Amino acid sequence: MTSPSVPTAPEPFRFPVAARYAGMASSPLKDIFALAARKDVVSFAGGIPDPALFDLDVVASCYEWVLAHQGHRALQYGVSEGELELREQAARRLSRDLPTDASQIRVTSGSQEGLFVVAQALLEPGDVVLVESPTYLAAVQAFAVHGARMIGVETDDEGVVPEALDEAIRTHRPRMVYLIPTFQNPTGRTMPAERREAVAEVLLQTDVPLIEDDPYGALSFSGSSWAPIASLPGMSERTLLLNSMSKLMSPGVRIGWMRAEGPILDTLAVAKAAISMQSSVVDQLTVARYLETADLDAHVATVSAVYRERRDAMATAIAPVLPAGAHVTHPEGGMFLWASLGEGYDAQRMLADAVAAGVAYLPGWSFFADHPDLSSMRLSFVTHSPEVIEDAVGRLGEVIAQHGQR
Repeated sequence: MTSPSVPTAPEPFRFPVAARYAGMASSPLKDIFALAARKDVVSFAGGIPDPALFDLDVVASCYEWVLAHQGHRALQYGVSEGELELREQAARRLSRDLPTDASQIRVTSGSQEGLFVVAQALLEPGDVVLVESPTYLAAVQAFAVHGARMIGVETDDEGVVPEALDEAIRTHRPRMVYLIPTFQNPTGRTMPAERREAVAEVLLQTDVPLIEDDPYGALSFSGSSWAPIASLPGMSERTLLLNSMSKLMSPGVRIGWMRAEGPILDTLAVAKAAISMQSSVVDQLTVARYLETADLDAHVATVSAVYRERRDAMATAIAPVLPAGAHVTHPEGGMFLWASLGEGYDAQRMLADAVAAGVAYLPGWSFFADHPDLSSMRLSFVTHSPEVIEDAVGRLGEVIAQHGQR
């Protein structure tokens, strides 16, 4: 007598995944927000503003005004280029350094979507994009899913090295160069004026377009400002300049913009329409109202003063706990500090012990297009008070010391 066969459970259905997303069930960005949400961990992993610093009452009044005076329009479809009032306000701000009119602005849902729009508009599979080493990790992802190949270019404490950029351009013939010249993510470095001029000269001589990302440039700790590379002679027509309100007003209001010149503006609008049709009209009109009526510069100055105090707290706390030979940046603005611990350290392996000690950072390997520095880590100082920073960095120092003994 044969025993009855036991039916096997059917395999769960799985959607076929595009090759460009294979192996990307998670991402460093997703992991950042997961760490930030943990109540038992002081997270330095994400560039997440302190919500106590939001200009909440003023922003709320702007939403109320828009809904009261432009409500029907605000809740309707808009145009892919962006609402005129916002493009005019964006042009006004940019014109401080670079003459700009509203027709040269394309609105995006934050600068992250701007990177995706740029990739959609400019890149073909197999194209080379030159990036700083290290660079913003989500830019690498946006370009990679469009089939581009990223090549990291040597940097020093003043940003990308012009001679290395020139050599890389002549060797790899890139479609474009992507740079973050001011308070760079992840290192916090800033290119001085002379370095910007040297980089512009290389790009002009080699006829390669620039994608210039500037989400942090207003967050200066000294009151100094740096004009974008796009403002240098000959560069405005060959640069796509990206800005965002996320770090200045609110990351929850997903509004940014791109500045460009010439026929590429039409292509950017078509690419934007294919991705999301338009950015939220109610958010665009609210940001426009905020820029028109609020004193954004005063608000940013207040926030920057707090960030400077927190940078100082982190810099003071981390200096004595780093091993001999380690290198740490001292940013003049922005949100991030970058530490390279040196040979023998692996920041990814160390992370589990750090989290167990109640502190988190972002391992630096994910910010490299190639040849990562496994000992590096990015730490954001903007979310927590100096007292919390001092305590958490002290615990991180104990973890670093333990790994140095292995």
